[in-house]
Amino acid sequence: MTKRCPFHFGNDVSAQKYIRYHDERWCKVENRDNELFAMLVLEGMQAGVSWALILDKEDNFRAAFDGFDPNVVARYDEIKVEELMNNVGIIRNRVKINAAITNAKAFLAVREEFGTFADFIWSFTDGKPVDHRLTDLKDMPAKDELSERVSAELKRRGFKFVGPVIVYSYLQGIGVINDHLVDCDFR
Repeated sequence: MTKRCPFHFGNDVSAQKYIRYHDERWCKVENRDNELFAMLVLEGMQAGVSWALILDKEDNFRAAFDGFDPNVVARYDEIKVEELMNNVGIIRNRVKINAAITNAKAFLAVREEFGTFADFIWSFTDGKPVDHRLTDLKDMPAKDELSERVSAELKRRGFKFVGPVIVYSYLQGIGVINDHLVDCDFR
């Protein structure tokens, strides 16, 4: 029998997306810059809503935000913001949409400085995932010293919606932090 981290996945179509995310993407090393940007936007959009809702709308987000190409998102204007505000398939929050645009510009500046955003984000751990080797979900923190350092640096560089809790989740989502339980088959 397959053993997963004991999250409440549910049993509907949304649950299948959540399970697939857990099994194939969560805490898996990601180095592709466009995907690193995508996850940064999705994590910011998740603030105040469930991750299951974000996964339900992920395809809509990817289409609405031009495949999360930071070069394109950085050039969005007020007309595009209004188009996004009228898109019922995504989270229609003007502050979060504007943060995605701001973050695209900051992302490109980081990439210009470091060569890739991956080089920047992985520099916090010398290119190695942090494996907490958790045995119980109750031991999983909402934030830690690493997420606080990364958050502070992202904010210093002009990023928005990058508090330490969002950044902790982001670092899990891109595999910098591995919080799969030790007995999970998808570590």
